[in-house]
Amino acid sequence: MKTAISIPDELFRDGERLAKSLARSRSQLYADALREYLTRRAPDGIETAMNAVLDSVEQEKEVAFSRRATQRTWKRHK
Repeated sequence: MKTAISIPDELFRDGERLAKSLARSRSQLYADALREYLTRRAPDGIETAMNAVLDSVEQEKEVAFSRRATQRTWKRHK
């Protein structure tokens, strides 16, 4: 679903930088952030929130691993 929202310019720029560093789209970043926000406020959301955080950390590790592997590959083929 498409929607329009207003956020402060600085928050938008911070979000853009984070999305880029995580290799995610802006839409995916905002959806993940809203999901995490809602999960944290659910009555039984602590376990779900912890799982979301662990999933996020795991995704970041995978992205970092992929970047390092790509860099090593490029260095070998130069």
